[in-house]
Amino acid sequence: MELLTTLAQITIAITILIVWVFRFDNIQSEFKQYGLSDLTRSLVGAAKISLSTLLIVGVWHSELILIPSLGIAFLMICALYAHYSVRNPIAKYLPAIGLLCLSLLIVASQLNIL
Repeated sequence: MELLTTLAQITIAITILIVWVFRFDNIQSEFKQYGLSDLTRSLVGAAKISLSTLLIVGVWHSELILIPSLGIAFLMICALYAHYSVRNPIAKYLPAIGLLCLSLLIVASQLNIL
């Protein structure tokens, strides 16, 4: 289970890095579509990058994993709501669903549910 949790942590971090750094133009257009401000976009981006960084550090310091994974799960629920609010096609939901599932897997592992 530890290997699976570590892979989930790394997957979340790499995915967020790719989306928020290399595909930032897509993020800008999505936040405009949702009617959210540049400040909101910047705060969400900073939160996701910070939480992802903590997940990577958590590979070596497992006590740092629970809070960031809960934070990512919360942000993914918010992302799903944003997609729903503008009636996006289901394909737009899939990345948020995937990251939510990975985050919840990490949470369950940390709480010894799995």
